[in-house]
Amino acid sequence: MPKIIGGSLREHRAQVRLRVFDALRHQLYEHGFDGVTLAGVAAEAGVGRTAMYNHFPDKEHLLVAFVEHEAARYVERLREALAAAADPVQRLATFTRLQLRALADYHLPPGGTLASALGPSAYRRVAAHADPIAGLLRDILAEGIRTGALPQQDLDVVVPMISAALATTQVVDVPADRLDGVIGSAVRFVLRAVGLKTDGRGELG
Repeated sequence: MPKIIGGSLREHRAQVRLRVFDALRHQLYEHGFDGVTLAGVAAEAGVGRTAMYNHFPDKEHLLVAFVEHEAARYVERLREALAAAADPVQRLATFTRLQLRALADYHLPPGGTLASALGPSAYRRVAAHADPIAGLLRDILAEGIRTGALPQQDLDVVVPMISAALATTQVVDVPADRLDGVIGSAVRFVLRAVGLKTDGRGELG
């Protein structure tokens, strides 16, 4: 019988999943989704192949579970950071910085590549995790318009345009010593895109 990690079977399963997700995260960085195998992830995680298949019957199930886990943790951090910002404009700047920082730290393959790698139902489940994030962006902009901090604009147009801009991996595909400057430029771009004037440092003018 395999050794139980933690004090209970439930804790054991949670710990196994975290080890598997850590291994998957590393292999996605190293090899991309096409190069990931369940056997390879199991070996790096120190999990038996049978146990691996009990948790994740195939690579699609593994990726979807991983995205659900990562998205839940990220949305929680994002909500906490936004709650600490003083006003809608600062929340928009915070949102932009966190989105790009997360994209730089870790990103899945671009949408078209991911869509071709996964079946339609699995891809829809992965893509659905963008909805809460887009909803937070819409709430920020709507509050800014309501309070007069932002000019009136069509959020059905602006939200997907900003979301698409902040999902462009080429923006953050730069040496580490340039990343802060790139993110600062992106913040200025987004603030100007919604009608705010900023100085060269990204401060409001």
